[in-house]
Amino acid sequence: MSMIKAHHLAVSYGHGDNAIKVVRDVSFEVAKGETFGLVGESGCGKSTILGALAGRNRQWNGSIEIDGEAIGQKRTRAQLAKQQLVFQDPFGSIHPRHTIGRTLLEPLEIHGKDRRQERIEKVLTDVGLPLNFRYRYPHQLSGGQRQRVAIARALILEPTILLLDEPTSALDVSIQAEILNLLKDLREREKLTYILVSHDLAVVAHLCDRVAIMQNGEFVEIASRQQLLENTVQHSYTRVLMDGSRGYVAGAHDHLRRRPRTSLPA
Repeated sequence: MSMIKAHHLAVSYGHGDNAIKVVRDVSFEVAKGETFGLVGESGCGKSTILGALAGRNRQWNGSIEIDGEAIGQKRTRAQLAKQQLVFQDPFGSIHPRHTIGRTLLEPLEIHGKDRRQERIEKVLTDVGLPLNFRYRYPHQLSGGQRQRVAIARALILEPTILLLDEPTSALDVSIQAEILNLLKDLREREKLTYILVSHDLAVVAHLCDRVAIMQNGEFVEIASRQQLLENTVQHSYTRVLMDGSRGYVAGAHDHLRRRPRTSLPA
């Protein structure tokens, strides 16, 4: 069963003669429980696809279906709640003057959810943070802890899809494995579907089942994890990306896989 379907998706910025087409006629499906990766150089349109799926960018053509429901440019709150974004920078995505508890409370208020304190406690536990962290401010947390808060904020509305925009690229290498293993555990436990944007092929090989390689707003290839690990990709541009990471993808993937999983805050 497909959780996400996009057909002939094109996304632009600007209007009229000044419009710039960033994503050009891409089609893909993501199965329920799958992690689908988007990889390519900066500016190729990866994050723009996430923005269209999340409802942040309404200037798109084509068709999008979420969990069997056709989605338009305007969404209901229930539709928006189904897919939540986790941004790249945990330093900039959390309000610096709000406590962690206030940050987690805000989406519950916007969407009119009940049992708010219970939900906050559960989601903090789910991401491996102590309950007393609700009283702390972002500057009192490490980068990894802040990203756990960002993940908790995305989970608190109980979405079926997480859209992950470079979720570990702003973190120290020593912390990246902890966050990736957390995401992997959450996907399995909560039956979530992910779309992961990354420039790091080791991250993609660790977490993704399939990956779309993008160039100039288009998909040039959709490859499996096994193809990445065995370097049996087909397109010349994909091979260029792989050659730039030769010997690194498989080795780093094995390193990430060996790292022990822990509920201790990173």
